[in-house]
Amino acid sequence: MRVYLVQHGLAVDAKEDPERPLAAQGREDVTRTAGFLSLFEKPAPAWIAHSGKLRAGQTADMFAEAWGDIPVRKAGDLGPNDDPQAWFERLARIGDDVMLVGHLPHLQRLAGLLICRDAEMQPIRFRNGGVACLARGDVSWSLLWHIIPTLFYGE
Repeated sequence: MRVYLVQHGLAVDAKEDPERPLAAQGREDVTRTAGFLSLFEKPAPAWIAHSGKLRAGQTADMFAEAWGDIPVRKAGDLGPNDDPQAWFERLARIGDDVMLVGHLPHLQRLAGLLICRDAEMQPIRFRNGGVACLARGDVSWSLLWHIIPTLFYGE
């Protein structure tokens, strides 16, 4: 089983729009990342879950469309400050590959819990519009790969 952890694409500042939709750069980043992966990795999650915040929903929709109309749903416990333990436990029971689109620090803490069994560890440096692919083994999770948008055009 694989889980794709995605930090939403770059959003506009809250002063510009309190809903914080994706910025033009955020849309570009997600388009590039999703397109690259559809050509080379061909991820096929059974479904995509997002936090319910506009920027996360837009990011999830863009990946779903790029990868073949994958079902997208809003899910609890993916907010910035939610406890990662909830998804740690859910992922232990899920057999299908899934994508979770969320926020920092939640994703950082979930990755730490999955890979290191410690939510305070930071085994992955998440970036807006990036994807980390983790695989569940017999007793632990491991990082298979991590793609960030700046790989395509530098920082």
